[in-house]
Amino acid sequence: MVISHLIKKQTYFDSVTLMLIGSQVKKLPGIDSTVVGMCTDYNIDSLKRLSMYQSAFDGLTPNDLIICVKAADKQTADAGIAEVEKRLASRKQPSGSAELPPSSQEEAASRLPEANMVVISVPGEYAAREAEQALNNGRHVMLFSDNVSIEEELKLKTLGVSKELLVMGPDCGTAIINGTPLAFANAVRSGDIGIVAASGTGLQEVTSTIHRLGCGITQAIGVGGRDLSEKIGGKMTLLATRALAEDPATKVIVMLSKPPAESVLKTLYAELKNVGKKIVIYFIGADPKAIEAQGFIAAHNLEDAAIKACDLSTGKSHNSEMSEDQIKKAAASSKMNGKHLRGLYSGGTLCDEAQRLLLPVIGEISSNTPVKGCKEMPDVYKSSGHCIIDLGDDNFTRGKAHPMIDPAYRSERMLQEIADPDVGLIIFDVVLGYGSHLDMAGEMVAAIEEGRKKSGRKPLLAACICGTREDPQNYAQQQKILEDAGIKVFPTNVAMVSFARHCLERNK
Repeated sequence: MVISHLIKKQTYFDSVTLMLIGSQVKKLPGIDSTVVGMCTDYNIDSLKRLSMYQSAFDGLTPNDLIICVKAADKQTADAGIAEVEKRLASRKQPSGSAELPPSSQEEAASRLPEANMVVISVPGEYAAREAEQALNNGRHVMLFSDNVSIEEELKLKTLGVSKELLVMGPDCGTAIINGTPLAFANAVRSGDIGIVAASGTGLQEVTSTIHRLGCGITQAIGVGGRDLSEKIGGKMTLLATRALAEDPATKVIVMLSKPPAESVLKTLYAELKNVGKKIVIYFIGADPKAIEAQGFIAAHNLEDAAIKACDLSTGKSHNSEMSEDQIKKAAASSKMNGKHLRGLYSGGTLCDEAQRLLLPVIGEISSNTPVKGCKEMPDVYKSSGHCIIDLGDDNFTRGKAHPMIDPAYRSERMLQEIADPDVGLIIFDVVLGYGSHLDMAGEMVAAIEEGRKKSGRKPLLAACICGTREDPQNYAQQQKILEDAGIKVFPTNVAMVSFARHCLERNK
């Protein structure tokens, strides 16, 4: 293998653009690996891990662009560099007389003065400033950016409460406001179920399941993962709940979060008891009996939260889309050719849910984001034993796009897991919707087929699809792509994990 590189000092492109170009060029014949990115610590680590680091990279800064290609020969590697440059140049040139995008929040507001919400996705060091500006101008905020300090979050949410403006985030990946999907969200119908969530993929799983069961939502409000911490005090959860309580279109409220801090829980329960509407609560990992003792309806998992909300919405009973008997039948006809399970998730909440559901069966699970009872992975880049990984965690996304946008590293990891002779079952999620990759199933199947060919192994594979038939990716087509490749497909993460549980029990 030969490595070619090009350094462009003081040249900036956003990480999504660089990721897309890098993954496209990597697919060209003869090219083994590409790293196209700013010279961040993460990208330097990636170059070293791929044995592509060059001495010329010493002393570069995150303001410098690195293009590095490993290929079969120098001609192919140099051609890869040229192709990256060509694609970068085409991104810089506006088409025809098209209006350039606004360069500041003020300019954007002047073009759309009636807008009352600002979606912020800038580096964390600038995010709080932009959010504060939006709030002071009377606009709600969806703060997609991460790496915002908890002190900044507290300041922003205190300001938001004083102005009765939502601050969704930081690190808020999903919301649906007045029927408009924001960031990662799915195409779901309008209805009478309102949702407040401190979880992005958890919110997607519940809203998609509600839609597939025939019901719909009023609002789906993300609040960020730290909102119910002792420091923040549930400020946005309380504000969002009050808004849904006052909304005549909302009949049922669903609340999704990790267990709140004890000091927050008392205030939250007192507020919820005054709502006067039916409330379904799923505090992930919490004791359902404690929730029911407060007079609320406790859900046991994400799928159950959706089913119970639909029951309350319609006054009719709803069943799981796939019965336990169907799941058992699918497991009975499946055989593992290795003893260990590997989970490759793009959704953090789905990864957590899988760990909690499987821990009583497996007894020992490691993860890069372990829940209580599971173990921390010594090396997040090397799996051992039963392992369930959140590939959307910061370990894998610093300086790179989220795996729901760019499947490149998950595809690489899929090859690694298929080749492991101890692996008998691999489970993964396919998250559809706005913002997600347009053919995630196709990308994963391509990696699976390559892994099978290279290793000669065919471990059992199962996928769950989080989405609706109205999503831009075409749910039915994504399902067919997976099934045609011999992958077991399930409508929810809970159903897929139940399948995995039965397979593991049979394999003991």
